[in-house]
Amino acid sequence: MEFPKNLRYSEEHEWVRVEGNKAYIGITAFAQSELGDIVFVELPEVGATIQADEPFGSVESVKTVSELYAPVTGTVLEVNGNLEDAPELVNSSPYEQAWMIVVELSDAAELDKLMDADKYEAMVKE
Repeated sequence: MEFPKNLRYSEEHEWVRVEGNKAYIGITAFAQSELGDIVFVELPEVGATIQADEPFGSVESVKTVSELYAPVTGTVLEVNGNLEDAPELVNSSPYEQAWMIVVELSDAAELDKLMDADKYEAMVKE
């Protein structure tokens, strides 16, 4: 299983890639493997505000529906429209093609609360 070193991770299995004041957010390879085949992704509208530790959308798999929890607070700048027609990208490319939203960070200090790859890997292997 993949744990990219350039990402930060939440306890709820979301990842964050920071580029300047923008945060790309998706779910981890571990999360998608636990959920199974993803068949639908519900995401917020551009312009919406998301709050750290609060739900911002959901993913539906053949097994279940799971809420997505925001790892950081910010304003949604972009939504990955490819997931509407191809939700299976979450399974095949969770870190590259299946980013879910891009937010403008409200408080970069929130990133310090997230785990690095080594801590996240240790958590999911417990």
